[in-house]
Order: sequence, then structure tokens, then C-alpha cells
Amino acid sequence: MKTTPVKGTNDYLPSQTKLRDYVQRKILEVYESCGFERITTPVIEDMENLNKSEGGENLNLMFKIMKRGDKLTEALDSYKTSGKEDLADLGLRYDLTLPLTRFYANNRNSLASPFKVIQIDRSFRAERPQRGRLREFIQCDIDILGSTSKNCEIELIDTTAKALLNVGISDFKIRINDRRILKNLILAAGFKAEDSDSVCISFDKADKIGMEGVKAELLEKGFDSAACEKFVEMMSRKPFTLDDAASYLEDKEPVESVRNIIEKVRAVNDGRYAIEYDCSLVRGQGYYTGTVFEIESLEFGGSVGGGGRYDNLIGKFIGENVPAVGFSIGFERIVCILNDNNFKIPDSKKKLAIIYPADSVTDAIRIADGYRKEYDVTLIEKIKKLGKLFGKLEESGYYGCRIIDESEEIKIFEK
Repeated sequence: MKTTPVKGTNDYLPSQTKLRDYVQRKILEVYESCGFERITTPVIEDMENLNKSEGGENLNLMFKIMKRGDKLTEALDSYKTSGKEDLADLGLRYDLTLPLTRFYANNRNSLASPFKVIQIDRSFRAERPQRGRLREFIQCDIDILGSTSKNCEIELIDTTAKALLNVGISDFKIRINDRRILKNLILAAGFKAEDSDSVCISFDKADKIGMEGVKAELLEKGFDSAACEKFVEMMSRKPFTLDDAASYLEDKEPVESVRNIIEKVRAVNDGRYAIEYDCSLVRGQGYYTGTVFEIESLEFGGSVGGGGRYDNLIGKFIGENVPAVGFSIGFERIVCILNDNNFKIPDSKKKLAIIYPADSVTDAIRIADGYRKEYDVTLIEKIKKLGKLFGKLEESGYYGCRIIDESEEIKIFEK
């Protein structure tokens, strides 16, 4: 049998788990202090819900769960005959947004409005595993459901930034766009309304393949060459400002909405982080309807969080649209950054071992309790080869030990 975890998943040593717990705790501390409430939902969702969630490329990365027993047998027989039967009826969630919208639809009569919610939990995607990108990963989300006010975006940005600062990530920038602006720019270039989602999917790859790569992909999809040329020319303009965007839009409200969010966030952030309009920000999920945002780490590079407004997703369950907006912190990316920089958890207690003879466990427990205000204390039954034990304890990060039948002093390990 294999001892290694499944590809794209990890085992975590005690020291690694301690850091992960610390990061979650510091994020949750801020979320709760800002009035958000935590829920939990199952990792398994109905396949029909997942398929209709407009999750963009993530729909191709779902882990599907096959039907069981007689239902699987029937499905296989039907599949062999017609090739149309779906063999899976359940799947693992690829993010926390779809489960949240289902949860809200099912429990809305018991929830406050607007509903300010926390989710810190596992999600699953059949990714190609690479550094900072796993098949099983933690997401840390806050969402506000039931309000169309742009103050929700401001509150989410402010709260998420405070959480990052509380963890120890400080040099970052919030990039913000609005899907309505982007769609109007696509129309202004000469594309049709129904082309918008496909153009967005290609444009979302600009940071990887460049604008010429985007143009090549759009042409390969069969779009009009003049529209492709104009779009690439338009979006390659540096800088592309909100005033530039407004010049292409008859309805200026989306532009003014982004401008208002930026101004108010700057008014409350005391210069602790930057926020700016970025016309190239897409966000891959198809369910976004308005504002989208992303956090870029200026010190370490790459995204450490993102989100946006998804006003139509809950309506798929209840037949009436409920406004919603959320922000997710890239937990795994942040843990990688902290690990790479040898981050030490502040104010953590030193670890102490109490080594005791087999017949002195009651004395050992009493002695250990006396140290526990100052140390995290473990009990270890005495063995013959103490030198080997000391080496293991020192290797595991222990500050020292006390051998209760030999000394009342703590033996401090050399560092």
C-alpha cells in the first residue's frame, strides 16, 4: 500500500498544521470582529446544482461521484445504449459560493438580511498540481447577501484587508473592475452580446499569453478580425483609466460605482494598501455580474485573494434574484508565503517536556499543570536512551525538558 497522499493533496506535520491553524485563527478573528457569522456546508453537492452554477473553467475541474448500486447499473446500461446517461449524480464543491447560495435559498427565512457570512473550509478541483495550487485546498470567504448597496463592496474590501494585515501580509494592492464595464467595452469593439463570455474567457488569460495571444485565440474561435483587432488595441492602452472606460459607455453608472468604491476605500485605509482600477481584471467564474476584485501581493507576486458580485446565482434556486457579493482569501498561497519566509508565530508558548518514571504519572501530571500557564507541556515516559530522546525533542522544536526524578530544573536545549 502507498504511504504518500493522493497527488494534489498534502499531509501536514504538527509544525505545519500549527501555522495553518494560526492563519485561519487570525483571519477568523477579524471576520468575527467585523460582524460576520460562520456557517458550514457539506463538501458534496448535487451534480445538477454544480453544472448550473456558471463556474467557468472550474466546471471542467470538478470531482464527480458516480451513482451507486442499482442506479449505477441502470445508468451504465443506458449509457451503453444511448451514450447520454450521466453516470455521476453528486460532486465535490469546487468553491464555497455555490454551497452558500444553496444554503441561503434553503434557510433564508431564518437568516438576517443582509446576511453577513463566513466560510472557512475545504474545496476540491482536479487541477494540475503545482506550487500553491492543490486539488484539496482551504478557502476563507466572507459574503454579504441581500443588499445591492456598493457599501457592501467597501466593507468586504476593508475587512479582507484587515484580515491580511492581521496575518502579517502587508504589501499588497487591491485591483478592481466591473463586469458591466468589460462587457460594454467588448460590445464597443464590435463583438455581439452573446460573444461576451467567450471573449472574457480568452481575455482572462492575458497575463499568461499576452494580448497578442488573446487576439490569436479570439481569431481561432472565429470572431471578426476587425473586432479582435480593435479590442486588443483598446485594452492594450496603458494606462486605461476609468475616464477612458466611460468614453465607451452610454450608461456611466458602472464606472461611477467603481470610482466611488475606490475613493471610499482610500478614505478608510490610511495608506496601508493600494487600490486601483484595472481594466484587465476578469475573474474566471461566469456567475459574476458586477464588481470584481483581486488582491495582488506586491512583495511576493501573484494573487492572494479575489471575489466579486454575483446577483443572479441565488435566483437559480428560488426564482427571484437576491443580490450577493463576496471576497475570498487565498489561504494556501498565504501559507506558502509565510513558510518560505520562515515566519514565526508570535506570542506562541514554548514547548516543554516532562519526563517521568512509569510509576510517577500522577506526580508528572501535577507538575506539568504547574508549568502550563507559561509552556505547552507534554508528558513522556522515561526511557533508557535519553540522548536519542533529547535529540528528537530538540528537532521537534522543544525548548527544554524536566526529568522529574533527577532534577527540579529545566534542561534547556541548545539552539
